[in-house]
Amino acid sequence: CVIAVITSGAANAWTRLRFSEEWFSRYGALIALKVMILSGVLLIAARLRKGRDGAWLKIEIALLITITGIGSILNRFIPTTSTSTSPDRVTEITGTPMPLSPTFSRISLEYEADALILGFLIFITALYIKGVVTISRRGDTWPKGRTISFAVAIALIDWATSGGLGLYARFSFQYHMIAHMILSMVAPIFLVLSAPITLALRALPAGRVKGERGLRGLVVSALHSLPSKTWSHPIVALVIFDGSLFALYFTPLFGELMSNHFGHLLMNFHFIAAGLLFFYIIVGIDPNPRRIHHLVRIVILFAAMSIHAFFSVALMSSSTLIDNGYYQLLNRPWATDLLADQRVGAAIGWAMGEIPIIIALIATFIQWMRSDNREAKRADRRSETDLAEYNKYLSGLASRDEEK
Repeated sequence: CVIAVITSGAANAWTRLRFSEEWFSRYGALIALKVMILSGVLLIAARLRKGRDGAWLKIEIALLITITGIGSILNRFIPTTSTSTSPDRVTEITGTPMPLSPTFSRISLEYEADALILGFLIFITALYIKGVVTISRRGDTWPKGRTISFAVAIALIDWATSGGLGLYARFSFQYHMIAHMILSMVAPIFLVLSAPITLALRALPAGRVKGERGLRGLVVSALHSLPSKTWSHPIVALVIFDGSLFALYFTPLFGELMSNHFGHLLMNFHFIAAGLLFFYIIVGIDPNPRRIHHLVRIVILFAAMSIHAFFSVALMSSSTLIDNGYYQLLNRPWATDLLADQRVGAAIGWAMGEIPIIIALIATFIQWMRSDNREAKRADRRSETDLAEYNKYLSGLASRDEEK
């Protein structure tokens, strides 16, 4: 994994700079800084393999986060070599040149890596694989369906942020809305069904000595903390999930966030986090600090469906652009009718938003029936146990009567 990161980074730097004098510019200095920090990470990793020094581990994690941040900065700026022209206005705003008109192949196959999100996805994927391997080495099994579900979620997030869809989402509202729906409604369902918290509880070590909680104890404590109980309240999750739609798209916030990379990054992370929280409460199979009845979950789903429909209709009916002038600045040569593009995006958002909620509704009904069946079986077992004890009691009485 480290070799792949080094190779891809070196190839990217060579492709951009080659033999230019930009190696001695601030851009080249950032590359040199990234190389030095990565070398430090490799040395620390080698030390960690020889021992279990927690302090070094914290330093390594901090350095990896720093590398990811530097990579994100390098990804957003294009060096001005002697053979290239200065970046145009579109590149300054979006970090990438204006793409050609969208086609199915371009949306499916184009790739413009967002270094920070890509690094984060690689990191959590490595953690998940490490957890599965740890469980397997212990002789336990982890359902393959959960691993596949996690892989699908990561692939969808990567496509919606760094793939062709993520690229065109910066230039067109309808593709932005497709990416929004994938990040907040489709990928989170697969993520919660991959049961990452359950995997962590099974794979993380307990305390080494008596009284030490260990990493597993920290996860358990976090699950039962007051913030977790607050955030996992169904009303709180619903307000974050659907209320943020109105706060984002019916205020100047959308245009402001789209106009810079950090804002766009923050918006994407919010979409993922809001969807994860909502579907974790509705269809999640991980431990939950709150016991939420299935009927409450169904009511919340119907409420989310209604609010989302109202939002989509309001956006489709709008006669003004909501981008605060962002798409006008891009002056794209294709799909020039910005209002029509916005209305198509609203219609796509409505359609794509309702389908996952309906799927979640069906899944909630199935979970409810399975829960009732398990409860009925437990009740039957208790009845059988009680009956056996009662028969044993009667037999004991009969034996005493015979002895008399």
